[in-house]
Amino acid sequence: MSSNDLDALLRVTSSTYRGDTSPDIAFGTYDGAVGRLVLAVTGKGIAACSFEAENDVFELLTRHVGRYIGPDTRRLDPVRRELDAYFSGRLRAFATPVDLTLATTFARTVLQKTMAVPYGTTTTLETIGESIGRPRALRAIGNALASNPVCVVVPCHRVVREDGALGGYAGGAAAKQHLLNVERRASAAR
Repeated sequence: MSSNDLDALLRVTSSTYRGDTSPDIAFGTYDGAVGRLVLAVTGKGIAACSFEAENDVFELLTRHVGRYIGPDTRRLDPVRRELDAYFSGRLRAFATPVDLTLATTFARTVLQKTMAVPYGTTTTLETIGESIGRPRALRAIGNALASNPVCVVVPCHRVVREDGALGGYAGGAAAKQHLLNVERRASAAR
């Protein structure tokens, strides 16, 4: 699906709104310190905060969550405000609930453990593996983190290699380092 196709689909989808009816999935973007993030909010919470292309996230949502997708600033703006506060070092924990519908069952387990990693700290694949009773599943854990549909909010950037090296990240090494630096500076300032 091209960018023009996505724009046209969003126009058609949003033109079908009636009155106060909002889409099942609020869809939009956020341009921040680590680049463009594609956002999607369902009735359960934030389902996507992704570095992937808008088209890819839109198609994934259509296949796995629902078809009534469109802009809804009432639901997207609170997430955008939280991201602004996070990037400025004023927010340590997101209040918006997380909807891990786009993650596999195993990935949900890994991502839930990742959400427990305290702000301003890091952990390792090995530590997560031990905490979920799968100490040898390092590749599967790495894949679960790499496919995190809710980056930044679900802090997979806090998982580093056992030797302290950054390791991979969907947004790239510079984005991962930036997120860790934001948290370290904010933690040191308190």
